[in-house]
Amino acid sequence: MSHRPVSLHAPRGSIAADVIREGIDALLADQEGDFPLQFSPEVLAEAERAAAQDLSATDRVDRTEVPFVTLDPASSTDLDQAMHLERTENGYRVLYAIADVPWFVELDGLLDHAARERGETLYLPDRRIPLHPELLSEGAASLLPDQDTPAFVWVLDLDGAGEVHSIGLERALIRSVQKLAYDQVQEELDRGEGRPMMLLLQEIGALRTQLEAQRGGASLNVPEQEIVAEGEVVQLSWRRPNPIEDDNAQISLMTGMAAASLMLEHGAGILRTMPPAEQQAVDRFRRQSDVLGIPWSTEQSYGEFLRSLDWHEPTHLALLNLATSLFRGAGYAAFASAAEVPADPEQSAIAAPYAHTTAPLRRLVDRFVLLVCDDHVSGRTPSPELLAAMAQIPDAMRAAGARAGNLERTAIDLVETAALAAWEGEEFDATVLERREATESSNGNGDGGGNGSSGSNGNGNGGAPTRVEVQLTDPPITAWVPMDAEAGEVVRVRLESVDPAKRRAVFVAADPARATDAALGAEGSKSSDGTPA
Repeated sequence: MSHRPVSLHAPRGSIAADVIREGIDALLADQEGDFPLQFSPEVLAEAERAAAQDLSATDRVDRTEVPFVTLDPASSTDLDQAMHLERTENGYRVLYAIADVPWFVELDGLLDHAARERGETLYLPDRRIPLHPELLSEGAASLLPDQDTPAFVWVLDLDGAGEVHSIGLERALIRSVQKLAYDQVQEELDRGEGRPMMLLLQEIGALRTQLEAQRGGASLNVPEQEIVAEGEVVQLSWRRPNPIEDDNAQISLMTGMAAASLMLEHGAGILRTMPPAEQQAVDRFRRQSDVLGIPWSTEQSYGEFLRSLDWHEPTHLALLNLATSLFRGAGYAAFASAAEVPADPEQSAIAAPYAHTTAPLRRLVDRFVLLVCDDHVSGRTPSPELLAAMAQIPDAMRAAGARAGNLERTAIDLVETAALAAWEGEEFDATVLERREATESSNGNGDGGGNGSSGSNGNGNGGAPTRVEVQLTDPPITAWVPMDAEAGEVVRVRLESVDPAKRRAVFVAADPARATDAALGAEGSKSSDGTPA
């Protein structure tokens, strides 16, 4: 019998977990004062009191006999949603339970204000900084299996085509019976051994996806960069969400659309907004599709066109990345009366009004959407205190999103540059995602106008040379390189240098004839914000 050789060394490109921990610790130390890292003793004490509340004293619908299940990444313990799906005579019934965070977090209390400071749970490569104390977010308020937990339960009745024709919402007590994991469920489905409820989730998800296409909605199926911990080492990889994750997302989208319709009907709430793509961006993307040889027919909506693309194909991958220019300007709009409803309440990517309501453990705004929807369904007028608080949430979410995005990108750069050190000096095949023409600067100071670049482009004009953004498969990163190539082309690049301390990795064209500025040399680099460094 033959045996595989055993290696006692970490795989190439992996990083010792303690190196990452030390780097993130230093990064967070630099951010001290800008982002609250710890909860005060007073907030933790309030969380303990909230977790100890007597659920039996509340007037709730008893749904503990319903066999709810959760579906999340295997490692998740902050479980916001649980579902029970069933077939009915006329279609389907979806019971979608959402953690009742307002039961634990009193409006205008210490927990409420601590959550408003954070805005959202922050996910870093080796840790997460929760929106709420873990005693709640991963304990008493989480929809963990085999514990009685308060929840808002959306009762959505669908017809045979998947359209929602009845919306209900109740505060209930539920008991999840099982915590399911995406990868395991997908493996079972692929083997033909899917659980009945997951088969039903596939069925409803497919119907909802078809409805999304009919109304002109769109989604970007671009691979995600994933940081995987394996024992005491950390590695990078590309990951495309499982099909069952897309089906699960359709249930969440459907619920957010139901919440939006309730708030618009009653004239108070908070919508997730995204303006339509500017015509200039649409025209540019259409030209790019023609150049890449994948013309976007004028008879197709952009949602239909994007769904036809396969990220495994280099030119398709380039187009999917270029399509991000069509999905910009997302925000929130709060309104306390019908007169304040946005003129165009439709979220353009979904092609329907939409609200965030299914992740209150991890996102601030969802708690307020749940509260106001509960008032609407129960026939109550939202309190002045709730309406006043809602008005502040869009700004709080905007600030939190910007702060968290910057910190998360910097942390990812830290991991990437540490991993890339093992490949310094080597060459790689890469797919060109985008090409940017050379620019000139009028200030003459040679600063290059970029994040992390060393300055002059070598031609004396202080601008930047023509450069391209490329995606590598292994190692799994994207980078900007001073060279000339067309989007969708597969090119050869070399990792010129890596400086983990400065979180900077520099790529150049492997073929000198491709380089756009020989004097620039090591100016191509990996940038944390997705722009040329």
